[in-house]
Amino acid sequence: MSLLPRRSFLRDAGTLGLGVAIAGPVFAGANSPASPASSSAPTSNPSRRRLLRAAHLTDIHVRSDLGAPAGMAAAIRHAQAQPDKPNVLLFGGDMIMDSLYCDKATAVAHWELWERIFAAEVKLPYRLCLGNHDIWGWSKHDTPEIEADPVYGKRLAMDRLGMKDRHYSFDLAGWHFVVLDSMERHTASAYGYTARIDDAQLWWLARDLAKTPATTPVCLLSHIPILSSCVFFDDDLVASGSWLVPGSWMHTDARRLKDLFKRHPNVKVCLSGHVHLADDVRYLGVRYLCNGAVCGGWWKGPYQEFAPAYALVDFYDDGSVENQLVAYGS
Repeated sequence: MSLLPRRSFLRDAGTLGLGVAIAGPVFAGANSPASPASSSAPTSNPSRRRLLRAAHLTDIHVRSDLGAPAGMAAAIRHAQAQPDKPNVLLFGGDMIMDSLYCDKATAVAHWELWERIFAAEVKLPYRLCLGNHDIWGWSKHDTPEIEADPVYGKRLAMDRLGMKDRHYSFDLAGWHFVVLDSMERHTASAYGYTARIDDAQLWWLARDLAKTPATTPVCLLSHIPILSSCVFFDDDLVASGSWLVPGSWMHTDARRLKDLFKRHPNVKVCLSGHVHLADDVRYLGVRYLCNGAVCGGWWKGPYQEFAPAYALVDFYDDGSVENQLVAYGS
């Protein structure tokens, strides 16, 4: 966890160049709450050229009830039916409602539902990122019979999703993309994890960035935000008189990741979800975009000011991006 008094946060935000915007969707439904139109940043390069458009669909949390199967299908269809069609779908984790707390049969049933909808609806290239709710059993403490299962933890999700590695990188349309695994096992936590990339993954990330040409812009995709402002509004975090952000809500290793990115100025954007809220934080040349949730408030309507939505992200040849939340009418 991190302890940050409100006065210090506001002072440091102004002093250290922390730019924050609360991002709002472009709403498709007449009953959606009002909100700002987008989190697009002004550009100083009118001659830049778009190289790629991605649809970022995070926190689907598919389940058998509450209209979730139809909602998942509607979001995917809406993204793929855009007049200006995305080139790739980026699934940002928490594909299923939950695997952390349930037994194996229930987790498998959730994955079978995901697989049926995914196979029927996805028509474009895609990439996948693990989320905390995709991990089987970590929140079920003192259960040696579960922990002995070969697919305990992340393996069940990786097998069902066809993921060879929990973190990986790829090149697409002149950009380099890095997909991270945000969740490190932490048995002292009630959730069973903390938001942190393990040391082996950090070593891999440092090598991957070192091998990437300095002229190639880099986008990182993680489930949990590396840096976020909207986490401060996800609950009442000031009961003690100070801001207290749980270590499962935002990366506890943000400082060392920030230091790594500073050594690689071609790291331009970090995409995330997890919070079900949206924001646009600019810090030391990197944009941190937390892009809401396809399920909104876990398939019970909006979560605070944010309706169920996905994001359209445009990637440009100068390393800039434009990000727009799209409420698909669920």
